[in-house]
Order: sequence, then C-alpha cells, then structure tokens
Amino acid sequence: MKHPVTLSRPGLLALACLAAGAGAAPLEEIVVTAELRNTPLLEQSASTSVVDSRTIRQRAARHLEDVLNLAPNVNFAGGSSRARFYQVRGIGERSQFVEPLNPSVGLRIDGVDFSGLGTAALLFDVEQVEVLRGPQGTLHGANALAGLINLRTAAPAAETGGRIEVSAADYDTRTLGAALTGPLTDTLRYRLSLGHNESDGYMDNAWLGRDDTNNRDETNASARLRWLPDTRNSVDLHLFAVDVNNGYDAFSLDNTRSTLSDQPGRDTLEALAGSLKWHREGDAVDLETFLSVASTDTAYAYDEDWAFVGIAPELEYSSFDEFRRERDSVSAEVRLSSRQPLVLLGRPTEWVAGLYGLSDDETLRRRYTFLASDFNSRFEARTAAAYGQLDVALSDVLTLTTGLRVAHRTMDYGDSNGVDATPSDDLWGGKLSLAWDLADGGLLYASVSRGYRASGVNAGVLATDPGSVNDGAPVLAANTTFDQERLWNYELGHKALLADGRLSSRLALFWMDRQDQQVRGSLVLPRPDGSTAFIDYTDNADTGTNLGLEWELNWQPTDSLAFFASLGLLDATFDDYVNAAGDDLDGRDQAHAPNYQYAAGVTWTSPGGWYVRAEAEGKDGFYFSDRHAARAGAYDIFHLRGGLRTTHWDASLWVRNLGDEDYTIRGFGSFGNDPRKGYAVEPYYQYGEPRVLGGSVAYRF
Repeated sequence: MKHPVTLSRPGLLALACLAAGAGAAPLEEIVVTAELRNTPLLEQSASTSVVDSRTIRQRAARHLEDVLNLAPNVNFAGGSSRARFYQVRGIGERSQFVEPLNPSVGLRIDGVDFSGLGTAALLFDVEQVEVLRGPQGTLHGANALAGLINLRTAAPAAETGGRIEVSAADYDTRTLGAALTGPLTDTLRYRLSLGHNESDGYMDNAWLGRDDTNNRDETNASARLRWLPDTRNSVDLHLFAVDVNNGYDAFSLDNTRSTLSDQPGRDTLEALAGSLKWHREGDAVDLETFLSVASTDTAYAYDEDWAFVGIAPELEYSSFDEFRRERDSVSAEVRLSSRQPLVLLGRPTEWVAGLYGLSDDETLRRRYTFLASDFNSRFEARTAAAYGQLDVALSDVLTLTTGLRVAHRTMDYGDSNGVDATPSDDLWGGKLSLAWDLADGGLLYASVSRGYRASGVNAGVLATDPGSVNDGAPVLAANTTFDQERLWNYELGHKALLADGRLSSRLALFWMDRQDQQVRGSLVLPRPDGSTAFIDYTDNADTGTNLGLEWELNWQPTDSLAFFASLGLLDATFDDYVNAAGDDLDGRDQAHAPNYQYAAGVTWTSPGGWYVRAEAEGKDGFYFSDRHAARAGAYDIFHLRGGLRTTHWDASLWVRNLGDEDYTIRGFGSFGNDPRKGYAVEPYYQYGEPRVLGGSVAYRF
C-alpha cells in the first residue's frame, strides 16, 4: 500500500527533464498528520492542501487567515478582528451571537479542538497547516461536516537549536518571535516558543481622531516536552496559551476605512490549553492515548450604531452590544492500530479502532443597551464516539478503505429568558474509497463519504415574545428548532509525481449532496414602537448541491526555480429553499461560495542565497448571506518578497497587496444604519488588508 515516487514512463520523463534541466533536486515528501495514520500527501485518497513553515514565513503570515487563500475552495468570513469562521467547498458558519455553535469546519491546534474559535490560530512556530476538504465523518465527526483545518506546531528536536525573528511594517506593525529547542537529558527533549504581533490596524476613527481602534495585540506561547524512555514508548506534554486583545471597529457608515463610532468595540481571546499523548509501539499493535483540556474566555463587542451621539439628533439611536463567552473543553481518546497487517478474507488488511469522548461547557453573558438586564445562558454538550477503519489490499495495486464513526451527542441549554432544551442525536458518518496505484507512480482514487451535523433549538426565537413584534407569531413559531444535516460527498481524484520527482499534481472532482441543509439567517421583525428586532436563527433548506474541482501543482524545474499553483472551481446552489423572508432561493449560490479561486507564484533563489518570491491570488464574487443580495466583488491581489538567506540569517523586504486593491471580507445588506439617510436600506462592507510594506530579519542557530 505504498506508492512509488518516481516515473518510468519514458516520453513524459524525457519531456519534463528537457524542460527542467538536469540535476534539480526532487520535491520533499509531505506527510499529512491529521489522518488516523500519518500519510504521505501523494498516497492519501482525499483532497488536502498543506502549507509548510517556509511558506508561512515567506508570506509574513501571522494568522491562519493570511494563508488560507492558498487552499482551493476555502474561504473565510470577517465580521471580527480576525477570521473566526471558515468555509470549505461553500459550507461553513459566518458568525455567532446568542446561539451555541456546532461548526461545519473543524479547527485543531496540536490535536486540541478549537472549532469556532479561529482567533486562536496564530502561526508563529507552526510547522504545518493542513486543510482537509470534504466531510471527515470517520476522523473528526460533527465538527467536520465540510472539512478540517489542522495546525501542527514544531516538535522538540534532538539537537540544540532555535530561531529569533523580528519584523516591522506599515500601520505601526511590529512582530517578535523566539523559539528554543534541544535535549534536557538523553531521553527528554524540550521546545519553548513565544510570538507577539501588534499593529494599529487598517481603520481610522474620524470622530475620536484615532488610528488604532481596530488594532491587533496578539501573543502565543508554547512549552513542549517529549520523553523517550525506550525505543517503544514516547510521551508528549504540551502546554500553550493565546492572548488576543484586539480592537473591533471595522464598519463605516460611508463604506470607507474611516469610522465614526464613539464606542469602539473589541475582539479578545484568552486561552489556556494542554495535552498529554502516550504512544506505544507493540509487536503487532500500536497504542495511542490522548487527553486534552482547554479553557477559553472571549469578548466580542461593537458599537451597534457605528456613529456618535449627535450625528442626526432627530433620528439617531445609540447602542453597544457585548458577548462574553467562557468555554471549558475536555477530550479523551484511545486508539489502537495495526503494526502488522492482518489477513482478512485472504487479503492483507491494516486496521484502526478507537474511542473518543468530548465534554464542552459554555456560558454566555450578553450586555446590550436595549436589554433591561444582562442575558445569560449556559450550554453543555457531551459526545461519545467509536470509530474504525480498514485498509484492505485487494491486489498489489488496488486498496479498499472503509471507515465508520458512530456517535451519541446530548445537549443541555438554558438561559435567563426561561428557555430550557435538551436535544440529543445519534449520528454516524464514514468513508468508502478505492485507490489504484498507477504504473507510472501516480494514484487514482474514488470515494464516497458521509458527514453530519447535529440538530438544535433556536434559543433566540424561543425567547422572543410574539407580542413584542408586529405579526411575528407565525414566523417565530415556524423557526423554533432545526434538524440534523447530512452530507454525502462523492469524489474522484488523481495524484502524481512527475519529472523525476520534481513536479507534483493533485486533482479532485467532487459532488456534495446536502440533505436538510442547515442555513443561518436572521429574522428582521418590526416592533410596535417602530424599531426593528434582529433575531438570529438556523433553518433547514430541503437540499443543496455543491460540486466542483480542485487542482494543485508544485514544480521544481531547477534547484533555483520553483513554481506553485492552485485552482478551485465551485458551483454551490440551493435546490429548494424559501427563506424566512419568503424569498425563493432555488438555484441561487450559497453564501461565501465563490465560483472560482486561485493562487499562483514563483520563487527564484541564487546560489549565493538571494531570493525573490512573487505570487498572485484571487477569487470570484460571492453572496455574504442567504437572506440578502449583498455581494463581495471579485478581486486579484499580488504579493512580493525579496531577501538574502544564509546558513544562519534571513533578511527580507516584502509587500502584501501590492496594488492596494480594495476587497471585502464581510457585508450586510438587509438594513439601513445611517440616520443621515433616514435609515434607508443599503449594503455595508468590511474591507480586507490594504497594501502593507514591511521588512523581516530572522536568525537561526
């Protein structure tokens, strides 16, 4: 079940060598660590993108949002200081307010579940970002209906070493990072790291005369120990902390980078997490246990009117909204995997089996100008799951993989409005794939996978008095609960290593069938006093269809020259859905699902260490929501970096968004918020990063 890594097809090889020139080193092997077994990328029967530490540094990336556009058919939503929510193949959340969240895209940092808390995804000392597309029903369950993003930080090393880096850029941006690793004893290794990033942000507040109300102040620290008592056992202890104290002042009544708010908001996260992993190699079976704990405290607050008192005295209102969440999470997992294949029905078979448990406890306090008292809620979720996978070698070139995960999830929700609900779900997901080793060293695979997302209650709807909104009773009654969503993913893929190991290609075609598709929206209901109530809720569309293509290419024609490219094509539409406003969305694109997305670039390195990296990325326009027609525009942006790399030093100058393109990452289109215009309904946008010029210096030892 290992695939060759070189080609023997004479015609293609000769043509590739002629184009490339002789003597170039082959591409390094990439291993995906988020699977049940560590799997080389070109042997994985799935569509996955991997961003390594070198790419992270070359893009001067500080957060996951800075590298996600390299992965085809992956998008993210603004509406916060950093992207907290992600969409894969058009599926994923875009915001969270009162309601508990069951994310469609999982986020793991060194095995710890941070799904729905993307602010924590800071990138200093991250070794690899893995983006697995499609439902991960066997691997991760309910939080990975659409896919999984896995961040793996650098591990303790056997030899003493380290890195120090500093950088400075426009908008008073400054970063500092340091990492140190090595042995403490013959059997004990360590790694310590600390990263800090701060910036004034890319907005000016004209009313307050400040340029830092949308600032960034982010720190992450990590301590790792690896104990190797003998050749069969390893024990890993990891403790890490994240402290994000960012401002949030991102929307302007004038749709510019100049705001008028008199009460700028904030978007903060304090997280403490730890994990303990024990891996034992047996003669026939490997044992792995994993325990994790995480405690997070977030604050998300904003000036709801986006203006100052006095902007329009006859019409204006003034309000401030704040959401404080505390979440405690504990998970435990035990996994057994075959070290030597079994013989099943006469065929060699590798197997994995495991048990998993997760406990999440979350409390929310909302402080809002128009509430007589604070709103408080609690949410408890308990998940127990069992899973297994078989890899059967049907022949020397054909492998059948079957995976299944069954889970039981119970939830308990209660709040200060008297809502008390205890929904529960029995869930199952899995994967069936057939992989064929081609004679030229490539891989052809076909797979069917099933993902799931739990049901729930719309607490905001249940807590709203029908008499408090005009003619609201029928609308409220129709949207009190929502059902499970199920997703079937059908995929055909091809992977190959060509040109004597110097060119890799990964292609996937997929069709996703969404059943009882969960759709996030808001009810906009007038109150008797003339004001408007905005109530977030989740609804079920009948069905949805997401189909498309993903292609990634890496080519190293010479030791000095390297090319990369990726392309995502996506057609994600509703098949039969009428939203709460009565709009028929049959045939309309789903939100945050651009029809195309691409990235491409080239790196040149001289024998003396000088290098240049030039790249472009872009995507099609897309709807911001399923309940209005505001759209992001299509855009293309360019990045450039040049510098000198030696054995110990790396110094560079770089620019992101070279053309200073204005592009949007979040938008609203169903209300008016400007009293100067009589609150006429119009779209409002949050802009992405403008042109940023900076320089970095790193020292490695």
